[in-house]
Amino acid sequence: MKTTLIFAAVLTAAVAASGAASAQKTEEVGQNPYGGLHWSVAAPQGANWALQCQFAPVTVRGIHMNRINHTGTGRMAGRLPGDNGSCRVTKTGGEGGVGVAVVKNGTATSAGTRDAATPAVVNVF
Repeated sequence: MKTTLIFAAVLTAAVAASGAASAQKTEEVGQNPYGGLHWSVAAPQGANWALQCQFAPVTVRGIHMNRINHTGTGRMAGRLPGDNGSCRVTKTGGEGGVGVAVVKNGTATSAGTRDAATPAVVNVF
């Protein structure tokens, strides 16, 4: 009985917290969810990496989101849904370094790292 009450209290708290989180203002980006800033990851020597980009909350086809995550080797490029964001690339293995760049108004902001313990971070606001 005591375990059931604790579980019910935890479940109630989790539901309340999720309701509060969904009340955040988000922008519906419609049919072009990735029409914002360009990003690019490069690892010329084939290093493995993990990328996380965060941005202002948006709604993409009914789904609320404020970040994207990718993993890969070598090069990858894409777009964020808006005109601001922060991208972090972490080297996860392999030879050489990794770098990330984000382009806003024709100007690239970039960072790189060879150390798996020190991610490269780019903030564009």
